[in-house]
Amino acid sequence: MLKFELTSDTKMYCGKKLFRIKALISFKNVKGGDLGGYIEKEENISQHSNAWVYDNAVVYGNAVVYGDARVYGNARVSGNARVYGNARVSGDARVSGDAWVSGDAVVSGDAWVSGNAWVSGNAMVYGDAVVYGNADYTTIHGFGSMHRTTTFFRQKDGSIGVKCGCFFGTLEQFREKVKETHRNSKFAKEYLTAADLMELHFLRRNRIAPN
Repeated sequence: MLKFELTSDTKMYCGKKLFRIKALISFKNVKGGDLGGYIEKEENISQHSNAWVYDNAVVYGNAVVYGDARVYGNARVSGNARVYGNARVSGDARVSGDAWVSGDAVVSGDAWVSGNAWVSGNAMVYGDAVVYGNADYTTIHGFGSMHRTTTFFRQKDGSIGVKCGCFFGTLEQFREKVKETHRNSKFAKEYLTAADLMELHFLRRNRIAPN
């Protein structure tokens, strides 16, 4: 049984005619009859999983959303992109090119994931992040009192962004928050050492980047 259909509610986007989708059956937090976001063709979303596109989000080109993945807000998924697993793409985020977003990864805010980038696991890419390849973001896991996953990523202005639990900010703001929260503990030393390593990693990338 098909889980959704294309409706007659359409709009043009980037030269593509997109159709709003409508659920035919209930699954996960979607009820039969609910309207979703916009897609170009049925192949953009799996008919045999819990994946869904919500709100004003759009999926077009050869992009595919499947598994338990969700795309919502004003997010855009295009090109040959794949969004799957428990991944979430929201806000004004864009996933394009040959990029893959999978696992429990979250891409939100004004983040842009493109090229051959693969954002996976528990990675969280927020704000003004620009991820064109795997070298534009990295994660560490198991640090701090809560053993969180912390994601470091390149932002549009060239600075380094950090997402860790409820914290989102620049690398310098992260250092200040660590000192405030963990004082002189082992957790603080681990996080600050990681921050120094990430600074070295991304600055090295800046030096070898073409003008």
